[in-house]
Amino acid sequence: MSARKPSEREKMVRGELYLASDPELVEARVRARRLFARFNAGDAGDVAGRVALMGELFAAVGKDAWIEPPFYCDYGSQITLGAGVFVNFGGIFLDPAPITIGEGAQIGPRVQLLTADHPLDAATRAAGPELGRPIVIGSRVWLGGGVIVCPGVTIGADTTIGAGSVVTRDIPAGVVAVGNPCRVLRKI
Repeated sequence: MSARKPSEREKMVRGELYLASDPELVEARVRARRLFARFNAGDAGDVAGRVALMGELFAAVGKDAWIEPPFYCDYGSQITLGAGVFVNFGGIFLDPAPITIGEGAQIGPRVQLLTADHPLDAATRAAGPELGRPIVIGSRVWLGGGVIVCPGVTIGADTTIGAGSVVTRDIPAGVVAVGNPCRVLRKI
């Protein structure tokens, strides 16, 4: 008997090359788009409704976590928000791999958390497979406006990333880091 071939979703979750055109993954993205479209179009005063939609969209939402619309993601089901997380306007979270945001983190406007990655080999890339690498944002991190966090990056607790930075590699805890590529300036 031969072993069962893993689904494209299973490969995606494991960080392996997968085909995003797989019907199960297409349907999961459609589900997410419907939910964030409702979230983005919702009444600004309907806090309970927004919180309920966040709970439906994300893997986990900590107490008092909040997102200002508009917000966009691929799946939502790979995103975990710790207690007291605040995400400002225009967040884009591409989540074929997990995105974990620790307690009390503050995410500035138009921040992009991009776990989606593609093969470097042009022929492999042209064939269509992609992969994802997880992003971890530590507790009490502050990401300034317009920060881009690339696939596979971990940012340590209590760190501040300056506005407009492009974070291409891990940043330790308790520092100020800025630039493109983002580099540590000093310890806090």
